[in-house]
Amino acid sequence: MNDLQQIRQQACCLYDEQQVQSALNQMALAITEPLKTSHPVCLCVMTGGIVPTGHLLTRLHFPLQLDYIHLSRYHEKTHGNQLEWYQTPRSSLNQRTVLIIDDILDEGLTLQAVIDYCQHQQARKIYTAVLVDKQRPRAKGGLQQADFTGLTIADRYVFGYGLDYQSHWRNANGIYALP
Repeated sequence: MNDLQQIRQQACCLYDEQQVQSALNQMALAITEPLKTSHPVCLCVMTGGIVPTGHLLTRLHFPLQLDYIHLSRYHEKTHGNQLEWYQTPRSSLNQRTVLIIDDILDEGLTLQAVIDYCQHQQARKIYTAVLVDKQRPRAKGGLQQADFTGLTIADRYVFGYGLDYQSHWRNANGIYALP
């Protein structure tokens, strides 16, 4: 437990809470125009997407449906491995507009897998939104760029606002980098 406190105390704040809130406001404005009349299904990518999704949805002032999808490459580690699926959405995506919301675009493999799933379910239109875009080369076959991005960071290990450090600190009220 002391190690986790030490990680938080030594971390560098890249974006404070006010900056994150401002980025979420800008994302909501950008999302509203193309989606406001489409009655989209918003898919929260669990677990990291839960915090950005919750904050973002309260800023979207049009009818939408919320569901989630749960998959992971990290399994409480700092590096990704093979993709493991835990839960697919209960909502039908057939001929629906889908907004996939996640915490970070890193290598792009997880988000691309969700897009592929939505396409297989015959979604009409698919958009992606990430709170953080890590500026790094994407993996071959991974999503290269999200449709809506809140913040960009250098290629560093970060946590906060849904992003975790070994399953902890998703609740940190900013975006922090390991020392």
